[in-house]
Amino acid sequence: MEDRWLSVDEIAAYLGIKRDTVYKWISEKQMPAHRMG
Repeated sequence: MEDRWLSVDEIAAYLGIKRDTVYKWISEKQMPAHRMG
């Protein structure tokens, strides 16, 4: 199985939340994240 990275927009849409909430969770270390590119 290949790992697939999700964008902030994809995560927000999947969870039904705003992009700002995803970024907040990332900054508070409640969601793991890696910068690509």
